[in-house]
Amino acid sequence: PAARGGASRASPLLLLLLVPSPRLAAAAPRRPLADWERSRAGRSAVPAGRGGGGAWRCPPGALPLCLGRAAALASSRRELSLCAGNLQLESKRRDFASSGCRKLYFDTHAFVCLLEENGFTTQQAEIIVSALVKIMEANMDLVYKDMVTKMQQEITLQQVMSQIANVKKDMIILEKSEFSALRSENEKIKLELHRLKQQVTDEVVKVRTDTKLDFSLEKSRVKELFSLNERKLLEIKTEMVSLHAQQDRAVTQTDRKIDTEVAGLKTMLESHKLDNIKYLAGSIFTCLTVALGFYRLWI
Repeated sequence: PAARGGASRASPLLLLLLVPSPRLAAAAPRRPLADWERSRAGRSAVPAGRGGGGAWRCPPGALPLCLGRAAALASSRRELSLCAGNLQLESKRRDFASSGCRKLYFDTHAFVCLLEENGFTTQQAEIIVSALVKIMEANMDLVYKDMVTKMQQEITLQQVMSQIANVKKDMIILEKSEFSALRSENEKIKLELHRLKQQVTDEVVKVRTDTKLDFSLEKSRVKELFSLNERKLLEIKTEMVSLHAQQDRAVTQTDRKIDTEVAGLKTMLESHKLDNIKYLAGSIFTCLTVALGFYRLWI
């Protein structure tokens, strides 16, 4: 019963010991090596066709050079990732190797004495303390599994920076060797484009002048046709006017002839009328004289 009472009284102490100490809390914010390597690789690794300030783009006619540069960058990145992986494995091995000689985070002898004062035997107190030490070592192994020390981080950073410097040197060498060929090729393409542009401009100017000349010739030809049609129209108008004048003269002459003929017919009718009146009057007087003669003879 005393042992059970001591165990019940010591259970809050066990819970307190399972809580990380301030030394563990100070060690917890250390950055994991994998996250640090991923962040460094994300900042340092640059895609082959990226854009931005100081970036380059692969021209259409320089595919073999771009492929060579991409292969060189890929090999540099592979070397960098392999170096980082080796450093991470070495740091983990050093952590695992040093886990056996890691310092204790509490006073085991004082804790054993405290447990003995609370009713535990010496063997029970030593077993509890050894179990706590093993639990804390296991927890610390789990914590230190993905963590590195500041010194290891600095060493890895220096090695990564040296690899980045090597990559920069390779980039400078590529820029001086292969990029010069690309620049010369681009200059040739620019000159060819300028020549083609000048040729197209000359052709456009020539076509424009030919079109203007054809347009002016067609315009002059249309003007000549228009003037010729105007002259023909004027001639036709003069002919029509002369024909109208001749027709009017013929009509007036015909009217005059008709008037003279009518006047002659009228005079002939008048003369014939007078002759008829004369003959009628003579025949009437003759008949009256004959009638008067018969009347006298009858009487």
